[in-house]
Amino acid sequence: MASERECFDLSGPLHLTSIDWQNTQHQRSVAACLVQGVYVVERDRQEEREGPQALAPPWWEFFHFKLLRKLVDDVGFSIFGAIYEFKPPPSLCNSPFEGIPRFVIAFRGTLTKNDSVSRDLELDVEVVRNGLHRTSRFEIAMQAVRNMVAAVGDSNVWLAGHSLGSAMAMLAGKTMASNGVFLKSFLFNPPFVSAPIERIKDKRVKHGLRIAGSVITAGLTLAMKAKQQPQQRSHSEENPFTTLSAWFPSLFVNPADDICSEYIGYFEHRKKMEDIGAGAIERLATQNSLGGLLMHAMGKQPAPEPPLHLIPSANLTVNLTRSRDLKEAHGIHQWWRDDLQLQSEVHKYR
Repeated sequence: MASERECFDLSGPLHLTSIDWQNTQHQRSVAACLVQGVYVVERDRQEEREGPQALAPPWWEFFHFKLLRKLVDDVGFSIFGAIYEFKPPPSLCNSPFEGIPRFVIAFRGTLTKNDSVSRDLELDVEVVRNGLHRTSRFEIAMQAVRNMVAAVGDSNVWLAGHSLGSAMAMLAGKTMASNGVFLKSFLFNPPFVSAPIERIKDKRVKHGLRIAGSVITAGLTLAMKAKQQPQQRSHSEENPFTTLSAWFPSLFVNPADDICSEYIGYFEHRKKMEDIGAGAIERLATQNSLGGLLMHAMGKQPAPEPPLHLIPSANLTVNLTRSRDLKEAHGIHQWWRDDLQLQSEVHKYR
């Protein structure tokens, strides 16, 4: 049975009858709808809705996109992503195409339905374990991104994702950025693997915890580097975090969503550390996960790999509109509404 949220006519942004591709709110709304299209096309598959019964097509056709390819997991065969191509009608062909993506690669998050939930939850665990890059689903996604960029050029491709799909898009974007290819990216409710310090109301306690965490993380990082062999050390001095700093993905987070809200504190804290003259400590700490460093220090695991959720630069948008519950705060549906109270700030790693 279809839910109201799967039906574009009932829950889609019907107010967007004309898209201004230079308008960041319009860009955000379209990207979110294309991600929703991936959710619904997988639900269509599960419910065997085909032809006129399929609910997914309006989520992209309303904006003149066509579904070029479905990305299918090799475990369970669920549809986890889609490649869309912009196909304007003849009446729009003479309009300026500046700012319009020719292709959008979008990834859905976790679906709590029987046909896909076990595989999705398995990948959620890999996000927490910092192992998403070793999964076959990510390999399929990464190959699709590489092939599309090679075929049409990086300026013609957007990435978009929500929740688990946002982690996939972020990792794909980071991988491309490490090779000097910077893709425009829309990351909705990306998971931040950390204790939810942002939930603490007392600002002094919150700031104190973050400072302590930064000092310990920086100290452990320096200690680990000191233990490395000279050859390892010279290799690690080529800082990949600095290479990534020219990539500015758009992150969309809700402070009431514990899954992603820590990005607010992550970037705010970096600015505060600069203000009190401790920028050098934070520049070291912001690249590393305290949990991974502690496990390494205790001999529980080898030298930690770079945390997949940490990024040097971003255009961070926070939805300050009150959410009724966690489900609403974490949902993709909030991001195409036209009545949001948003706060945006660009954060650049220096």
